[in-house]
Amino acid sequence: MARYDVAILGTGPAGLEAAITLKIRNKSILLLGEKGSSEKVAKAHTILNYLGLPSVAGEDMQAAFLGHVKEMGVEITEDRITLVYPMGDYFALQGKNNEIYEASTVILACGVSAGKPYPGENEYLGRGVSYCATCDAALYRGKTVAVIGSSPKEEVEADFLTEYAAKVYYFPLYKAEPKVKEAVEVIREIPREIVGQMKVKSLVTDQKEYPVDGIFILRESISPANLLPGLEMDDPHVKTDRQMKTNVPGCFACGDITGRPYQYIKSAGEGNVAALSAAAYLDEKRRQA
Repeated sequence: MARYDVAILGTGPAGLEAAITLKIRNKSILLLGEKGSSEKVAKAHTILNYLGLPSVAGEDMQAAFLGHVKEMGVEITEDRITLVYPMGDYFALQGKNNEIYEASTVILACGVSAGKPYPGENEYLGRGVSYCATCDAALYRGKTVAVIGSSPKEEVEADFLTEYAAKVYYFPLYKAEPKVKEAVEVIREIPREIVGQMKVKSLVTDQKEYPVDGIFILRESISPANLLPGLEMDDPHVKTDRQMKTNVPGCFACGDITGRPYQYIKSAGEGNVAALSAAAYLDEKRRQA
């Protein structure tokens, strides 16, 4: 398996800036995220405070970012990482479709996780709560599961689970009518709490309680604390120093994930710092080898 120097999670301003800086430093990089870059950028109205791009529309800014990345020969791998494992001298990253990647260092540039965790979510992570249907579906063969979908993109996950689970409840958190298999029961109720003992026992909504063996919470982004166990947090943000170092050796963070202000130019600047810090970390390790 190929091991990259740096894996970058996120294709917003922070992740893209980190990628081009590391490209200049001749590091092998794996840039993971959406090829369309950041939806937050694309939908922005006129941006007035980005140096060199005065009065720029979000759509035009995104085009400029992606054009720069393309010109530098940086490729984007479309995948959503569900777990990062520190393995001593490298990190293993688990993708949405159970793909495993390896990198000597990691830069977290995946933005702020939308929404607070449900009561019971963190307690039962790995004991009935999962963020990846492809990864864990086989554990629920013949059982009952609930899927909480944040967008229509998650409908395929609910469909996939019907190949294993005896019963699949789907709780859409969006207005559009879900297009799922007949075997999937769509429930228009709001999830409130995850209940269990040693393992998950039920999902409580604003109307009733559903006995289930597993709950798949499919958000656009995963809380960094759940993405990388042991990562030090400051409420919803990752705690870093001025070099964008986290408390996990070899892991750096930049952009909105590190806290306010949520500004594009701040994110890009931190992406540059995180990249330089990751490069220095790799160079130091090689000198010590």
